[in-house]
Amino acid sequence: MFSARAVLVAVLAAFVGGLLVSLAVRTPGASAGRLAPVAGEGGAPVRIHWRMPLSAPRNLPGSGETIIWLSQALKDTTDGAFVLDLYDPGEIVPAFAVTDAVRDRKVSAGYTWLGYDQGKIPSSPLIAATPFGLEPWAYIGWWYFAGGRELAEAVYAKHNMKPIFCAVTGPETAGWFREPLASAEDINGLKIRFAGLGGRAMQRVGASITMLPAGEIFQALETGVIDATEFSQPLTDRALGFSRIAKFNYYPGWHQPFSATHVVVNLDVWGEMRSSDQALLEGLCTAGVARNLGYSEAMQGPIVRGLGDVGVSARALPDDLLARLREAANEVLDEEAGRDADFATILASQREFQEVYGEWRRLAYPPPTTEGQ
Repeated sequence: MFSARAVLVAVLAAFVGGLLVSLAVRTPGASAGRLAPVAGEGGAPVRIHWRMPLSAPRNLPGSGETIIWLSQALKDTTDGAFVLDLYDPGEIVPAFAVTDAVRDRKVSAGYTWLGYDQGKIPSSPLIAATPFGLEPWAYIGWWYFAGGRELAEAVYAKHNMKPIFCAVTGPETAGWFREPLASAEDINGLKIRFAGLGGRAMQRVGASITMLPAGEIFQALETGVIDATEFSQPLTDRALGFSRIAKFNYYPGWHQPFSATHVVVNLDVWGEMRSSDQALLEGLCTAGVARNLGYSEAMQGPIVRGLGDVGVSARALPDDLLARLREAANEVLDEEAGRDADFATILASQREFQEVYGEWRRLAYPPPTTEGQ
């Protein structure tokens, strides 16, 4: 049996030990009443816990994988200390208002296609997708090694945000149409869901353009509110059901030869982060770029090959329509450059890079072919 004195000593020792542990796990400068951070899944104290709204649903194939992967990778590499809670469009922020919430620090960060900022930040579409612009691997080169990142950061810093390039895909389809297109004249009067600068060009050649988030497009197509739509690549568009209604799928994806998606962080939040966490987020987003491009390229072929099985005809845009769209796109780009200095600077940078890069591409890559490799 233990004596009463021994029991008392043991109790006091346990109390003192618990007090020391409590002090040890407090963050520096914590007040006496503040609780220690909650432990993450891996046991480490959670030091970053963000609610992150998305501009497209995370369950969409081709659009949702990268941010889910990023969220898990951040948990895994920090033992649960860096946590992203993902929210689909409309759960806490509307699809087109992600950056508004980040700017005002209603949320710390978001994941979005920056082209949705066109009405607020005129140069934003160039960061997201430029009609007849760079191919995705060239955009990667421009962003990391030809000043693209610095230009984008300077634009968004004016709005208290930092954009981090985190995903990219190749061309989207030129659209899903209920009726075939025989010439440029067939665009006149069509009601089409279209985004970004491409929508402006499409409007210029006679279409009536509307903007809808992903979750609203199918119903609009099904009920005849719109006659045609573009949204993403074949994998994503098939999942949204467009092929059930619109049986003519057109190419090439002139309006978005690349589609870049960014994590956008409130600039004050960014400044409060550890440099190691900043580097981790940027590094994993760079990995996300490569992963997303590889995945999206791998997945499109089987979908396109199977379009005929669901009664869809994959077709090339009429030559006269594509020529008119190129002309209209250049007019829109030049007009926007005349209105906004940031737009002009970014457009000039991309055009210069595209021209010089074009020399390499023309010499180094085999010409396109429809034959097997």
